[in-house]
Amino acid sequence: MMVKTACVCICLVLPFFSLAQLSNANSLQGKLTPVINTISHKLGDRNIRIKTFQYGDKKDIVFIALHDNEFTGLETTKLLLEDLGGLLIKIENNYKRNINFRLSQRSYTFDPNRMFSKLGIQKTLKSFGRSDDKATNEVDKFANRILQLFPKDFYCTIALHDNTDGVYSVKYYQPGSQYENDASIVSIDSSQDPDDFFLTTDSLLFHQLSDKKYNTILQHNLRAKQDGSLSVYFGKKNIRYLNCETQHGKTGQFKEMMESAIQCLKEMQREE
Repeated sequence: MMVKTACVCICLVLPFFSLAQLSNANSLQGKLTPVINTISHKLGDRNIRIKTFQYGDKKDIVFIALHDNEFTGLETTKLLLEDLGGLLIKIENNYKRNINFRLSQRSYTFDPNRMFSKLGIQKTLKSFGRSDDKATNEVDKFANRILQLFPKDFYCTIALHDNTDGVYSVKYYQPGSQYENDASIVSIDSSQDPDDFFLTTDSLLFHQLSDKKYNTILQHNLRAKQDGSLSVYFGKKNIRYLNCETQHGKTGQFKEMMESAIQCLKEMQREE
């Protein structure tokens, strides 16, 4: 009986030892585990969840995912933040792009990347059916709640977006195209897919990224149409903003572009 008991004890100790080794290995890798905070915001008849992921103590670069159906770069960004640290803000909307709600027995829909000005809110609500002052004010409160999550004196915001093949690309900002007035300079590299591009409010960051042969747009911060987008909001306030956009599913491309962007921002910070 004593021998059998001893054998059982040995079997129990060995798995425990293996788990301890695994824990130590993860610790040695220095991966950051995010502190996740969930905020519930009442929007009409709905409770919309906003999640923040804080990796370590760094808050100089704020990453934001506004469209819940665009997740190509989201998991990639999370993995990068485990190494680099930073703050990620994400809207949860049942994996849908546009947000719908009811108010005073009426239905409304809006694009959450068109809610950062009253005029933009009115336009996006109207484009989906109806707009009125009550609904506009309700969406405006939601937008302000998002903006309150940004720390003071952050260095740059990086928005995570993806698109559908051929539907939206850097070519839309060329002279004679749909968004030509929103762009100050457009740099297109023939080796890159037009669907994969950066848009920024900052001229120095534009030149850094275009020199690396990425499709890059410098937003015209004074002339850009007031459509309620986050890029226009920050552009008007002269705050550094970058949109990293790739075709849906191209996680490898997104990772490469994001790493290049972060490296450029680090170099800019060191030189300032």
